[in-house]
Amino acid sequence: MTLLATISTVAVASYALLSSVHKSAQALYALRTDASLPPYDPVNAGALPSVDVIVPCFNEDPRTLAACLKSIAGQDYTGRLQVYVVDDGSANVGAVAPVHASYAHDPRVSIILLPSNVGKRKAQIAAIRRSFGDLVLNVDSDTEIASDVVSKLVRKMQDPAVGAAMGQLTASNRNDSWLTGLIDMEYWLACNEERAAQTRFGAVMCCCGPCAMYRRSALMLLLDQYETQFFRGKPSDFGEDRHLTILMLKAGFRTEYVPDAVAATVVPDKLLPYLRQQLRWARSTYRDTLLGLHLLPGLDRYLTLDVLGQNLGPLLLAISSIAALAQLALTDSVPWWTGLTIVAMTMVRCSVAAIRARELRFLGFALHTPINIFLLLPMKAYALCTLSNSDWLSRKVAKSDVDESKASIEKAATGPSLNPGSGTPGSIRRAGRLRAAQRLIASDDVAAETE
Repeated sequence: MTLLATISTVAVASYALLSSVHKSAQALYALRTDASLPPYDPVNAGALPSVDVIVPCFNEDPRTLAACLKSIAGQDYTGRLQVYVVDDGSANVGAVAPVHASYAHDPRVSIILLPSNVGKRKAQIAAIRRSFGDLVLNVDSDTEIASDVVSKLVRKMQDPAVGAAMGQLTASNRNDSWLTGLIDMEYWLACNEERAAQTRFGAVMCCCGPCAMYRRSALMLLLDQYETQFFRGKPSDFGEDRHLTILMLKAGFRTEYVPDAVAATVVPDKLLPYLRQQLRWARSTYRDTLLGLHLLPGLDRYLTLDVLGQNLGPLLLAISSIAALAQLALTDSVPWWTGLTIVAMTMVRCSVAAIRARELRFLGFALHTPINIFLLLPMKAYALCTLSNSDWLSRKVAKSDVDESKASIEKAATGPSLNPGSGTPGSIRRAGRLRAAQRLIASDDVAAETE
């Protein structure tokens, strides 16, 4: 046996052993229990905690934003619900102005227009500092939440030890392409295997940004740390969801996953945007994994296994794949053992997922393995070598004239109403325009807060 074959065999055997132990423990702990959410009296709305929903937006498609706000407005929660839509210096503010105006009559909705793009994190903070609810729910502007999401997350947050809770994510556009279908399955596995196992120990390591609720009292204690995250002396502007989750755990709060609180979010439908997103997420994961390593001794031993499986496992797979490819290219031998082991591991994982999800489509998740080996693993290696890079990569300013966009805000009031509950379909009355003007937060004031 050549040196390359030996390296590949040892690495893939180690990967198979670690992955088998990790995934078996994960599947065991991820099994649903009979434990239900604590009940509350829906009649006594005054006793329910107040909730602020924060929706940061940047160059969002008006239809997508309208769908997001409609899902929030349709919540069955009987407690106080206030919504803060933060436009983060979008170039298409004129295009989304009709969406803003359609909620001008709704006293629950406030629109904050930032004069320039300051990033998602600072956009969230601008609304957090202005709001006052007991709980804060962050919702991405490309996400629709089920009508019972707020109710179910609030019930989980009734435990004062819980600092944050997230719902289950699905891809709203999963039928658009093979990639969106693959990402939807990836989300299911990330939520119903990884997060479902972590929540057994009250330590979900990342409460995902599209739909995550936080306790305000805890959030305010951590807000300065959250706002001023640095890595190697440079501001870190992405990975806000993972970083805030780690801060919650460091402060001694539990972080939970609620599988019945379902949120559907738009996912990339092309490979290049997907890889850019994964690169940004990989950098965030590495940064905050380093930040959270000292937490592991105080948590259940499974969480240490989980961190090892998620970080050491890909390294072993990468080493075995590189050695196998080198063996194939430089020698006359074929790395059968490495190939068969990877195929076997893939089929077992996909079969278990298909059984647990009760959907045969998960057998198609086998396609993720070659994408992982030939695209994601090299991308993760690049992410590890460029941890100091804080570029968003996917944030692009739309080509439009800012002055025309601002001017169109005034014209937007005459556009069609996007609120199905509006009593004036096709137009918004003058009183609605006046209320809209009153509810637009002064941009200079907000800019001072975000500097």
